[in-house]
Amino acid sequence: MTVRINEMDRKILSELQSDASQSLDEIARKIGSSKTPVWNRIRKMRDAGIIKDTVAHLDAESLGFDACFFVLVRTSEHEAAWQDAFLTALRKRPEVQEAHRLAGDIDYILKVRVQNARAYDAFYQALISEVKIHNVTALLSMEEIKSTTALPL
Repeated sequence: MTVRINEMDRKILSELQSDASQSLDEIARKIGSSKTPVWNRIRKMRDAGIIKDTVAHLDAESLGFDACFFVLVRTSEHEAAWQDAFLTALRKRPEVQEAHRLAGDIDYILKVRVQNARAYDAFYQALISEVKIHNVTALLSMEEIKSTTALPL
């Protein structure tokens, strides 16, 4: 199902990106509409897959996850079986917040959130015990400067 996004939809999406816990009445008031059209547009965008999830963003550090590592993975394996095993290993690890396959010298980059360096080492040891990896470089983030899930609508 293809849904055309109009200016009202962009306003709704902007409001949801800033605070998805707002009531329909609040969103409607802020964008200059009424509740029913807002609800209908949200439903259509959910059905079309434009709105994927409604989640709470947690503060990692206040929950004890003080270390954020960006992990660069190079592999010498490029067969489908290796990739399946690698992706399965990543998907079952809650420490992996993001994983991307890249073009260029690095094959994958992972964003891994853990309590500390010792927890990262446990993650690393578990990962390499499950799948053969040619080279891994871990970069510790010293400071998060910007983090957002909001798209520039």
